[in-house]
Amino acid sequence: MTDRAENSDDRRFRARKLASGPAWNEALPPDVRLRLRWLGQAGFLVETREVRILIDPYLSDSLAEKYRGKPYPHRRMAPPPAAPEALGRIDLYFATHSHTDHLDPGTVAPIAALCPDCRFVVPAAGAGVARERGVPASRLLAADAFAAMSVGGIGVYPIPSAHEELLIDEAGHHRFLGYILSVAGVNLYHSGDCVPYPGLAENLAPFDIDIGLLPINGRDERRRAAGIPGNFTLEEAASLADSSHFHGMIGHHFGMFDFNTIDPAEARAWLENRRLPGMRVAEIGLAYEFMAP
Repeated sequence: MTDRAENSDDRRFRARKLASGPAWNEALPPDVRLRLRWLGQAGFLVETREVRILIDPYLSDSLAEKYRGKPYPHRRMAPPPAAPEALGRIDLYFATHSHTDHLDPGTVAPIAALCPDCRFVVPAAGAGVARERGVPASRLLAADAFAAMSVGGIGVYPIPSAHEELLIDEAGHHRFLGYILSVAGVNLYHSGDCVPYPGLAENLAPFDIDIGLLPINGRDERRRAAGIPGNFTLEEAASLADSSHFHGMIGHHFGMFDFNTIDPAEARAWLENRRLPGMRVAEIGLAYEFMAP
């Protein structure tokens, strides 16, 4: 299989496009310590030599079934880039909250069945939903904001996210979380669904974030009135990445539903025009790789 380098910034990080498309079980090249691949919406596959991690994958069409005949039918704009069974071994599965495009029964249940050793990290506020959607209770780990965890040798630090609001359930658990993962010498921040809120930068300040995975589909009154909470705009995501001194940022959460997306070409042009190094708009088929020291 041949490949070509794209957007290579330096010897520490690169974006690489495989000429023949993604091969989900392809071994990491010998000079790579961590690889990220976008699965659409907020979903990512994170791979090292020791561990394979899913974050917020939505690889089914379960929302189209749920909303069939409704004003917003939630039909996918593109087919899933992979079926759950094509991904191979998964060791850890993170869900940032219980909305179906982040904790998808059409993805989580097959992974639970296919990967008997996989453990599932979900917000404590959504633990009951996770069990209903197919996560075995014996493999479920409930996460709480500011309660550090170590899972399979991976450092995990959950922080609150505001999906337009910071929401806390009756037991005092934040409904929406972001995760800072320390894996293979890389600090990765996946915010889940989030907008700027007072204290977010302070929550991130103790961490030297190598790469932030931030939603960029924005928000507006039309969506809010329809019960569709929004996320960072691209400008807000870039500002957070810059002010919090992320070494890189990948914007995602678009191209799934036609009522809740952006034009990725316009987003890429916006970043290029401002010459923001290390900031990208996610692309299916690219492998984002951290190089071995």
